[in-house]
Amino acid sequence: MSELAFDLQNIFYHYNSEVAALSDVSFSVARGARVAILGANGSGKSTLLRILDGLYFPERGQINVLGAPLTEEQLQDEEFAFRFRQRVALVFQNPDVQLFNPTVFDEIAFGPLQMRWPKAQIRERVEETLALFEITHLKNRSPHRLSGGEKKRVALASVLILDPEVLLMDEPTAALDPKSQSMVIDFLAGWAGSGKTIVTTTHDLSTVGEIADHCLIFQNGQLMAQGAPATILGDNGLLERTNLIHVHRHAHDGQGIHSHPHQHIGHAHPH
Repeated sequence: MSELAFDLQNIFYHYNSEVAALSDVSFSVARGARVAILGANGSGKSTLLRILDGLYFPERGQINVLGAPLTEEQLQDEEFAFRFRQRVALVFQNPDVQLFNPTVFDEIAFGPLQMRWPKAQIRERVEETLALFEITHLKNRSPHRLSGGEKKRVALASVLILDPEVLLMDEPTAALDPKSQSMVIDFLAGWAGSGKTIVTTTHDLSTVGEIADHCLIFQNGQLMAQGAPATILGDNGLLERTNLIHVHRHAHDGQGIHSHPHQHIGHAHPH
């Protein structure tokens, strides 16, 4: 069995054949690792997540997932696609992209139904998952009538009921209230302890230390640096160059001008 969850070699991807979204990207992710992909908006991190999930395919380069090549041809094979979707799951930044069933219960039961689980097992697991995410009281509600934090929890629950080996999350705390943010972060910290692989994109540096053991920084589609969170977050020059923080200069009475780094919080985009 491969020790790597992902292995990417010289990946290139363009939008409209012109704009370079990813340019010569190579890195690997060990099984069981918690990795944060950092970058300002437009850095290529959401595109990368879609490539890891087999939604986009690189024009050049090779990607292996859990020891097997991931290609468009492979995913056209029904058996391979079925197994891959069971093992690798993506939670989008905008839950509305993901939620389409009439009730929360139906939303969470949808994946197990596709996997042809027995009906009794589905009912039992849905109830357990509702309780885990503290959304039992929402089970008969329409997902589209929920708050942003509630939608995010339903989207997470609908993916994690299948117990995937790899979880991909695009800006998991974007646009959430503090309570929902805290719940998502606590969940990610706890779930990782079960030996699962988690890859998260974010530009919120305040959560990185809690959700990741390793960081990759992207800018303009290129991998600029990687390392432990403490090392990366301690390099203000790197964070400033990649637009993850900006430096404000303040004049203090009688003390001249001082520079203070500030985290740059970009605006979350729904897609």
